[in-house]
Amino acid sequence: MANSAQARKRARQADKQRAHNASLRSTLRTAIKSVRKAIVAGDKAAAQSVFQQSVSVIDRIADKQIVHKNAVARTKSRLSAQIKALGVAAA
Repeated sequence: MANSAQARKRARQADKQRAHNASLRSTLRTAIKSVRKAIVAGDKAAAQSVFQQSVSVIDRIADKQIVHKNAVARTKSRLSAQIKALGVAAA
């Protein structure tokens, strides 16, 4: 345990920030899951709509450096490719 007042305060701040980051990470995962769920349903228009809304959330969390920007770019790219594949599979 921290011995100085400064160290105790930093420990409190770190715990509060960790909880906030965990909440944002959960929001990110939920956004990604909602897109995947729409893709599995097979409706391309709905999937694109959900994807557009989720990209906003995903980018906002990436800007806060909760997850690495390249991981976010990779995730968006893969989701986009899966949505594009829906059109090919349906045609």
